[in-house]
Amino acid sequence: MASSTEVRPPRAADKILDTAWDLFYRIGIRAVGVDEIVKRAGVTKPSLYRSFPSKDELAATYLRQYDADFWARFNNAAAAHPGDPRAQLRAFLEPIAERARKTGSRGCGLTNAIVEYPEHDNPARQVAVSNKVELRRRLVEMAREMGAEEPEVLGDGLHLLLEGAYVTNQMFQPGGPARHLVEAADRLIEASLKTRGAG
Repeated sequence: MASSTEVRPPRAADKILDTAWDLFYRIGIRAVGVDEIVKRAGVTKPSLYRSFPSKDELAATYLRQYDADFWARFNNAAAAHPGDPRAQLRAFLEPIAERARKTGSRGCGLTNAIVEYPEHDNPARQVAVSNKVELRRRLVEMAREMGAEEPEVLGDGLHLLLEGAYVTNQMFQPGGPARHLVEAADRLIEASLKTRGAG
């Protein structure tokens, strides 16, 4: 009988999801077949389909986990600077700009999934779009809390900067425009707040 402190081997579903996460992020969801996933995970194809009814559902599960990690980072940045939305946003953006300086970063897995899946009824796309809709709402709310006269314009501008950073990171890798994400966001915020003060 195993002791209560013995480390149990990961379940097949966990191995499949961990493997899929790595492959989906590095290579792309559609570019990776089920055969490659089960081979890399060291499991059988029936064990994959017992855990995930389809590849689309496996992709959606990967993105739900990605979404949860994304909001954990966002919420941690907010919690580190209570009552200061500008500092909260900077704390969230700084690690993104830092990751953009590293070779191999492929931006945001959620953004990538939206590009890969044009079908609006696809479960993976729905998870990714839901994340972006909520992100937009939060950025507009932060812009409002900062005192922007047009919070929707500032919030959407920040969203465009962030998504642009994710995509251009894949074009240029280290040294590309994404390294200036924080500075560009600061200048956009400053310009938005000055506009209000000028009135």
